[in-house]
Amino acid sequence: MKRKARRPAGCYATLALAALFAAGVARAQPQRCPTASKFGPDDQVGNLNHVTPAKTLEAARLVTRGKSYRLGIETNKDTPAYPPRTFSITIVQPGQTAGGTLGPTRTTYNDDIISGWAGIGSQLDGLGHVGIDNLYFNCNRAPDFAMTDGLRKLGVENVPAVATRGVLLDMAGYFKTDIVKEGTAFNRAEIEGAMKRQGIKAIEKGDVVLFHTGWLALLGKDNKRYAAAAPGLGVDGAKYLASREVAMVGADTWSLEVIPFEKDAGVFEVHQILLPLNGIHILENMNTGELARDQAWEFLFTLGPSRITGAVQAIVNPIAIR
Repeated sequence: MKRKARRPAGCYATLALAALFAAGVARAQPQRCPTASKFGPDDQVGNLNHVTPAKTLEAARLVTRGKSYRLGIETNKDTPAYPPRTFSITIVQPGQTAGGTLGPTRTTYNDDIISGWAGIGSQLDGLGHVGIDNLYFNCNRAPDFAMTDGLRKLGVENVPAVATRGVLLDMAGYFKTDIVKEGTAFNRAEIEGAMKRQGIKAIEKGDVVLFHTGWLALLGKDNKRYAAAAPGLGVDGAKYLASREVAMVGADTWSLEVIPFEKDAGVFEVHQILLPLNGIHILENMNTGELARDQAWEFLFTLGPSRITGAVQAIVNPIAIR
């Protein structure tokens, strides 16, 4: 029987050193940032990059009736909001004290001062809103960009004019109820079930997906219940929509995601999946009731948010057209 030739002792030492060197190189390699944008290190708009001129032209073909829908609700001091957010408006008449007027034509005018939070009412959550342990979209760390006088990156002023395909998922219809019960999660099975029921063939890259739950019907009637919890998107559902590369996700609730959170889910983990990990903007308190009544499941979605430099969120009134 032929014996195997022994390797010289120095050979084993060389192999050991090579293994140690390789391990050291692996440790020295910087780990990929989990929130890096697929659109490059300078990207500040995430999946809105998918809303191309070709996408807009395709979405415009959905307009066959010319009917427009306001998706924003009225915003005022009584609008329920995530605490401690508040809102107030003050009307003033500068230079017109005691009935004074301006010039020979006795001009008078009113101005308004708004004191409040941008994250109230129908709102857009920008990519600088939610992070993971102070790491935000595209590898931006809070100490580097989140200043008290405004975000240095990821502010809502970067959001482009949006005109794309909108898809409404009627979850109230899917669950056969007027108002979906709080704590009800929408995951892939529910999303695809609603799509099948409504005859929606696919959710596509660059789409805006909105959920109708009937939750807004509680406003002014049971504000306490409205603000305490909500039905909404679950963790698996958020990952599914992210895999479809949608541009925005919204709902007729204040939270978008399901409240109370799913078992084993983190605090606002759906927000984390959408905003920092995938660059998908969020829309909350969307007025979807009229769309649902008209069974307007697909439409041209348009949005041009206020361009307040360095703002985290924006009060918005998107328009759906079909």
